[in-house]
Amino acid sequence: MTLAALPFALNFLHPLMMWVLLAAGAYALFLGIKAKKVRTGTPEERKALIPGKFAQRHYLWGSLLLVVMVFGTLGGMAVTYLNNGKLFVGPHLIVGLAMTGMIAAAAALSPLMQQGNLLARKAHVGLNMGMLTLFLWQAVSGMEIVNKIWTNR
Repeated sequence: MTLAALPFALNFLHPLMMWVLLAAGAYALFLGIKAKKVRTGTPEERKALIPGKFAQRHYLWGSLLLVVMVFGTLGGMAVTYLNNGKLFVGPHLIVGLAMTGMIAAAAALSPLMQQGNLLARKAHVGLNMGMLTLFLWQAVSGMEIVNKIWTNR
């Protein structure tokens, strides 16, 4: 690949990163469900699940999701600006920014959840479920954008 082709190739880094992030979000959801089962299950269930360290793994995957979401959002905006001299303010950008805010707010609730705050836990789950639902829409709208970039090459 030549240096001149780099700006065009960068258009595809953000979508690829976001698809990986969507899959990682589904895995973090799975870990969160298992972590809840450790907290709320029967003694037998808890004993079987504790070695899986689901709460710790959920926390680590959530932290990874947060950092990749923030840098992925900023990176997508930066590449769009570099290639076009402007941002296209539309639903994909607005929803992406909202998702980034939602995941940051959900992560910020972690200290309260560690103290046993049930309202914080419910808000964390609600924010993340909303974010993942929006993420599914983002995947579709993002592929429409990728298709436009590819066909206008």
